[in-house]
Amino acid sequence: MPQQENRYLSAGKALSIVGCPFSGGQKRAGVDSGPNSLVDAGLIQQLEDLGWNVDFGGHQQFEEVNKLLRDGDPDIGNMKNPRTVSEVTRQVAETVSAYAKKGRLPLTLGGDHSLALGTVSGSLRAHPDAALIWIDAHADINTPATTPSGNLHGCPVSFLLGLPGTDVEPFKSWLPASPLLKSDSLVYIGLRDIDSGERKILRENGIKAFSMHEVDKYGIGKVVELALEHVNKGKEIKRPIHLSFDVDALDPSVAPSTGTPVRGGLTFREGHYICEALYETGCLVAMDLMEVNPSLMQKRDAEQTIAIGCSLIRSALGETLL
Repeated sequence: MPQQENRYLSAGKALSIVGCPFSGGQKRAGVDSGPNSLVDAGLIQQLEDLGWNVDFGGHQQFEEVNKLLRDGDPDIGNMKNPRTVSEVTRQVAETVSAYAKKGRLPLTLGGDHSLALGTVSGSLRAHPDAALIWIDAHADINTPATTPSGNLHGCPVSFLLGLPGTDVEPFKSWLPASPLLKSDSLVYIGLRDIDSGERKILRENGIKAFSMHEVDKYGIGKVVELALEHVNKGKEIKRPIHLSFDVDALDPSVAPSTGTPVRGGLTFREGHYICEALYETGCLVAMDLMEVNPSLMQKRDAEQTIAIGCSLIRSALGETLL
């Protein structure tokens, strides 16, 4: 596919980094250090070398909500840290929306994947017709009623779709009454660890999902082609695209330092091909890179995962092999 100039970024080749050092959507400490690690690895200069005008005013601060997290945020039903996750994602939605409405590309560095409730909400405020390409080992589509753990990094997609059981406080106080995202505007790539409740949700809602079985069967090039055709309802690729990439979509041999690794994932090249192909559409309007957790592994593995994270971002923003 030939590279196209981005049709949606009115500010030109301009992006704003949204650093989100937040770990409240799950229990493992350390994922909040992911944004710092990516920036400290030279990400800003790498993107400027690709010709991007990069705006980064520091990582978004969540002093009040992190204090709530430290002092105790009691469960609501089965949801862990519900008030904290709700307030953080609300703030992130406002930040992402503001950048997107200025015609810039918001690049959100996480942090755990609960943040995507905020990032995708923000994108859809600026680009209501945007499609969501979700790259992950996990579907993250549990509802508060189906989640086995109560960890909200496994639930953001259900809230975006407005599935039954998501019309709950504290989220309903800021999420719109009607669903933000339609089920036919979502495609998964890389799934291989799905809860039984999520499997039922995917089937009942007719959500397009390419598991690792389909990647093995068709090859990553065909899978990306089919994914884009699905959300565009044909071969003409014209819808805005929000890419939400969890590094655990990659095999742990490639990106070991993440909270919920699952064997049998995407290879280095498969992950990068997805990013390269989405950039080539000229339709990418936002990107998330989530779940880099440098604290979980020895220094060498952590550095490898950080380097992979930077490399994926560069590929999604125009770096090519030749």
